[in-house]
Amino acid sequence: MTSPTTTISIGSEVAAMRRQIARLGALLFDRKLTDAAGGNISARVGDLVCITPRYSGSKYQWQLLPEQVLVVDLEGSRVDGDGELSRESRAHLLLHRELGHVGTGVIHAHARNVLVFAALCRPMPPVLEATLKFGEIPVTPFAPAHSPDLADNVFKAIQPQEARIRKQAAAAIAAFHGLFVMGKDIEATFDAVERIEENAYVILMGQMLSQSDMLQQQREFLLAEAARTGKE
Repeated sequence: MTSPTTTISIGSEVAAMRRQIARLGALLFDRKLTDAAGGNISARVGDLVCITPRYSGSKYQWQLLPEQVLVVDLEGSRVDGDGELSRESRAHLLLHRELGHVGTGVIHAHARNVLVFAALCRPMPPVLEATLKFGEIPVTPFAPAHSPDLADNVFKAIQPQEARIRKQAAAAIAAFHGLFVMGKDIEATFDAVERIEENAYVILMGQMLSQSDMLQQQREFLLAEAARTGKE
């Protein structure tokens, strides 16, 4: 039987995580790391998952109160909260069930510059020192939004990257859809989303400035230096 002290501790952790997720949702939106069309944030606390509700962007413009962040078990059964569970929760819960031993945070984001890579179904190479740890970010095969196939595709793209999750985070670009990132905790996940978005911005701006060849040379130099120093 769980002691009263443990119950209070778990309740406090869940409450704190709901506050953190609400705060990070507003930051994602303000920093154009996601949009009103969608996105989700989730974090596991023990055997429970705190996850943003459906319509977080379109109805609430990511101005969520902590109590609007749902609390569910690993199968998606509601424990607390009154909103609807997002249809994209399939991908989140699958990642938490299968990779919860290496990470506790998941963010699905419609980051503005990453969406270009999603629309073109292009993997993204690292071109900044800050993104070397994520390697080349793969693109999943197309599957309709909210479908079990999308969840499976995202899991299959992220699962081989367990070592990256242990270090900070691993990512996949869902074709025609957006970015999925799983990190060792929710703060590391948020940090990875912004780093990946900055990486996308640099690639796109480099091409606009007709410097794509130079960018490739710089990337080769960066990778060689990383290999020499053992950074990646």
